[in-house]
Amino acid sequence: MTYETIHIEQRGPVDWLTLNRPEALNSINNQMVADLSDYFGKLFHARHTRIVVMKGAGRAYSAGLDIKAQGSEPAPFAGGFGFQGWLADVYVKMRRCPQPIISLIHGPACGGGFAFALASDIRIAAQSARMNAAFIKLGLSSCDMGVSYFLPRLVGASLAAELMMTGRFIHADRALATGLVSQVVPDAELDAAGEALVAEMLATSPIGLRMTKEGLGFAIDAPSLEAAMAIENRNQLMCAASDDFKEGLAAFLEKRPPNYSTL
Repeated sequence: MTYETIHIEQRGPVDWLTLNRPEALNSINNQMVADLSDYFGKLFHARHTRIVVMKGAGRAYSAGLDIKAQGSEPAPFAGGFGFQGWLADVYVKMRRCPQPIISLIHGPACGGGFAFALASDIRIAAQSARMNAAFIKLGLSSCDMGVSYFLPRLVGASLAAELMMTGRFIHADRALATGLVSQVVPDAELDAAGEALVAEMLATSPIGLRMTKEGLGFAIDAPSLEAAMAIENRNQLMCAASDDFKEGLAAFLEKRPPNYSTL
């Protein structure tokens, strides 16, 4: 499908998703919500898509809500919450899709754009990256678009409170030191860093990769060790019954790269 505000480049089993409103720093308008909602909604059933890489065109990852455009067009009912619920559902769909999402962040990632990065599974930052919970700067609460859920789980309650209660920016080096991102690279090397990570992830089995995303998501919120282990046991039994496990074991014993089937 052709989208107006995002560009999807399919590189084999990997979708490279580019937020594509560079003239507006990839800010979020109604059309972008519609495009992202459609794309991430379909991913749950996208059999041959294994990984998504998310990035921004131009000088920014995403500057957040397009305030100038806000309210200029009608939004869907969205459970009775209008635009608020419509956009919020995009982040739910990002977490629900079985494909790992890698965000490559450069320049500003603010407000809802910050939430795109937080909803991803892995974040790699360019040196120019700067992120903030911009909502509070506009007279709103910073508890928005899943930020109050994602951020303390990534960096802890104290730093999350600092960032959310001030709206101050966190830059690349501090983001790396606090675990918000897993890697910082020069801007010119950002895509290459993403490609290297993708190559390693594609060397894993399709079912193993998906089950790892699912299991990790459950384990982070698990009420007990036993609950986390119950998901682990279920996932391992499902993986062990697959042809990919047979191939992975044979390849290990034969000291060769595995040739996994697609899901």
